[in-house]
Amino acid sequence: MTMKPFFAALLLATAVAARAQQVPAVPASAGTMPQDKTQPSPRLNPVVAARAAHLSTQMVRDLHLNGYQASRLRDINADKLAKLDAIEHQYATNPQAAEEQTKLLTKTSDQQLQAVLTTDQYTDYFDARKRYAQADKDYARSASASILVNSVQNPTPVRANDAVISPTKTSKTTRPAVRQ
Repeated sequence: MTMKPFFAALLLATAVAARAQQVPAVPASAGTMPQDKTQPSPRLNPVVAARAAHLSTQMVRDLHLNGYQASRLRDINADKLAKLDAIEHQYATNPQAAEEQTKLLTKTSDQQLQAVLTTDQYTDYFDARKRYAQADKDYARSASASILVNSVQNPTPVRANDAVISPTKTSKTTRPAVRQ
């Protein structure tokens, strides 16, 4: 008879341990907002993604980051540059407000980077921060110029049936003779 309580206790302990290992579900009221499908997501913007990838590659190389640090840095830069692009568009007519919002964004991303980088790496990053910002601006300027050239050279279809305006091929056609 002593085996039944033992097995019952073992079964209960196993169930409690299994429940403790499960990931708790996030309640719907945890502050997550559904994405507005009518607005383009800044994280999906290919120009912003290219800017973030270029900046991250340069920083990974300069700061000698390991795989985990590089992954986190790429996420931080992608988020920062997506928000920076939104700030540039939103405050295009108000440079002072854009500068203020940019400073707040930089402060937030610096705190995130400080949590990821070692003290020496963060010191190197902080010393080179203006250089990274200038490199990003230069890349963004050249990327926008190349996008303009590409859009002129390879126009996107105006209609949904993928019709593109292009020069016609000249061929010799016979026209009926015009009677007078």
